[in-house]
Amino acid sequence: MSETSVIHDIGYQRYEGPRLGRGAVIGALVVHGLRVAFGLGRSAKAKIFPWLVFGIVTGVAVIVGAVRAQADIVILDYVQFADTMSWLIILFVAIVAPELVSRDMRSGVLPLYFSRPLRAADYIGAKFAALVAAVWLLLGVPQLVMFLIAAFTTDDGMRGVWHEVGDLLPAWAYSALWAVLFAAISLLIASLTGKRAFAAGAVVAVFLMTTPVFGVLQTLPSQNAQHLAGLASPMMLISGVGLWLLPDTNPGWSVGRFGPVYGIEAVALIVCCLLLLLARYRKVASL
Repeated sequence: MSETSVIHDIGYQRYEGPRLGRGAVIGALVVHGLRVAFGLGRSAKAKIFPWLVFGIVTGVAVIVGAVRAQADIVILDYVQFADTMSWLIILFVAIVAPELVSRDMRSGVLPLYFSRPLRAADYIGAKFAALVAAVWLLLGVPQLVMFLIAAFTTDDGMRGVWHEVGDLLPAWAYSALWAVLFAAISLLIASLTGKRAFAAGAVVAVFLMTTPVFGVLQTLPSQNAQHLAGLASPMMLISGVGLWLLPDTNPGWSVGRFGPVYGIEAVALIVCCLLLLLARYRKVASL
């Protein structure tokens, strides 16, 4: 048999191009994640929901900016806009987070991802960065629209424009904090199941079912309990951080002297979610 065996050259060539390594793989995953978040490169059905959310949020920003320009009435400032739209962003992350991680788990492609040179931490970092960027764009772009309307209609010239810049930049940072929190919690929940419908429902439940706890604690007679009530809900937690760092905001409640506590818990919650996510995927990668 060996004397009659023949090796046929059918024209395949060795790859001689640049080998880009882990950085390029992570970058490609981030870009792919952003495309998935907004349905780019996918069917029209996949584009409907994310662009509907984007259209609604941007439409609200246009209305708020127009009312301010025409009637000089501030319905929502930049920070309040992020707080108000965060309820709609919950639905966005509930749909997108399972698309980013649950689909990979269910389709069985994770062993391919975790073959060299990609590591579990790289995979998590790329998915996290993609979702953070997507959520920040959903809040930051409409805030930019509000800024442009205000800047072009101000009566104070460049002085008014710089005043708007001073309001916009902290609001962008605040929106980034919202994005990091949304991404960390939703990705952790979505990573626990390969079924996207279950993951989406669990994400919504975690955000919405904890909010009534805040309302109950606000009714207690103790003022300290009222000030600490926001610690029981991720939604109110970030609002509490905003009250601490941006005291000009007025959501109708107060954190009192416990602002640093809100900041510590927010950081701890985000870090804890990311560490649990890393442990989850290290376990998956080792299978």
